[in-house]
Amino acid sequence: MNVQTRVKERAEEQSSAMNDDQQAAIRMLANDLHRLNHSIMKAVEAGVSVELVRSGRHHSGEGNWGDLMIPVIVTQKGA
Repeated sequence: MNVQTRVKERAEEQSSAMNDDQQAAIRMLANDLHRLNHSIMKAVEAGVSVELVRSGRHHSGEGNWGDLMIPVIVTQKGA
């Protein structure tokens, strides 16, 4: 199970014009997403389907926002 998601590379490409605090936050997000993707793959291999659904949106009050996610888990009948 060696899937290349390119999370780190994409984050680095998109953060080149950001300040140091923004770049650090994006690196942390990329690391967390990388771990989440691996957890999702492990759950799928264990026999469940995983869908991430937006549960809300966080606003900074300065025009910035981010989607908040929850997992929807589906198991096969009889499993």
